[in-house]
Amino acid sequence: MAVTAAQVKELRQATDAPMMDCKKALTECDGNIDKAKEYLRERGVAKAAKKADRIAAEGALGIKVSDTFSSATLIEVNSETDFVAKNDGFINLIKNTVAQASIDSVTTVAELQESSYESANFSEYFTQEVARIGEKIEVRRFVTLDAGENGVVNGYVHANGRSGVIIAATCDSQKTAAAIAPFIKSLSMHAAAMKPTTLSYKDLDATYVAEETKGRIEAIKKENEELSRLGKPLKNIPTYISMGQLTDEVMAKAKTDIEEQLKSENKPEKIWDKIVPGKIERFIADNTTLDKEQAFLDQNFVMDDSKTVAQALAAEAKSAGGTAEIVEFISYELGDGLEKKVDDFAAEVAAQMS
Repeated sequence: MAVTAAQVKELRQATDAPMMDCKKALTECDGNIDKAKEYLRERGVAKAAKKADRIAAEGALGIKVSDTFSSATLIEVNSETDFVAKNDGFINLIKNTVAQASIDSVTTVAELQESSYESANFSEYFTQEVARIGEKIEVRRFVTLDAGENGVVNGYVHANGRSGVIIAATCDSQKTAAAIAPFIKSLSMHAAAMKPTTLSYKDLDATYVAEETKGRIEAIKKENEELSRLGKPLKNIPTYISMGQLTDEVMAKAKTDIEEQLKSENKPEKIWDKIVPGKIERFIADNTTLDKEQAFLDQNFVMDDSKTVAQALAAEAKSAGGTAEIVEFISYELGDGLEKKVDDFAAEVAAQMS
C-alpha cells in the first residue's frame, strides 16, 4: 500500500526517528503504525549493537530524592560525547532512569533493565531512547540510600551534572529529621565541592596516614629550600597530619611546650588560661591537614568556615531541638575510572566508506 505523508509524520513524532527510516518502516509494515514502531525499535537494537565497542565516558549524573526525604538515588548515565549529554532527550532519559532506579525492588543495573516499565521492560524503553539519540549510552552505576527510623536523606548534583552526593543522617526524632532536611542538601553541596574521600579521620588507615606524613614533610622541606633561596618566608613543617596521631601524650606535650614558650616570653602565669586554649586549637589545626582535605566531618564547612562539618550539623540539629549524626555519604564523579577513547576521525570515516 502507498504510505502517506501524514503516516510518516505520525511515526516520526512518535519515535523521533529520521523521516526516511519512518517511510521505510511503514512500507515494510504495510502502513501499520504499531508494527512500524516495533520495526524501528528492532533497528535501534541493531544500531546499539554496532556501537558496543565505543567508550561512553561522558554523560551526566542524576538524582531523585523522595518527597519525604526518606530515600535518595544517585545515578551515572554515560554517553560518548559531552554534546549529547546536554541534549534534552538525554536529560529526560536520565530523569526517567533515576526514577526507575529508585523503586524498592531495583538494586543493580541488571535489575533496572529487567524491571517493568509502562507496558514492557525498562530495557526496551532505554534502547528505544538510545536509538533516538544516536550514540552509545549506558547506565554505569547507581546507589540508593534509605533514611531508616528518625532518619533523613538528601543530596545534590552540580549544575554541570559531573559531581553528585547523597547523604543519610539519623536523628533523635522525626521532627528533627524533617527540620534539617534542607541543611543535609547544603552538606551535600559542600561534599560535591570539597570532595572528601572518607567520613571521619577515624576511618583513615593508620599505615596510609604514616606514609602520607613522611611524604608531606619531605615535600614541604623541598619547598622551603626554594623559598629560602628566594628569600621568602618558610612554611611550617608539621609533625603530624591527622587527629588520629594526636594522642593524649602528644597533646600533653603540646600543652607543656606552649606553657614553656609563654614562660620564656615572660607572660604572667595568671593569664595563661586565656592564651593556651587558642594555641592548642592552632596546634590541632596545623597538625590535622589530612583530615581537612579528606575527612568529611572534619573539613571546615564551606558556608561557615568557623565550624567543621560535624560542628555545623550539631548546631543545626540543636536549633531544631535535637541531635543528628551523619551515618553515610556517597559521592560520584562523572567518568571516574573510565578512560575516554581518542578517536581517529579520518580512520573512522575511511572504515565506513570501505
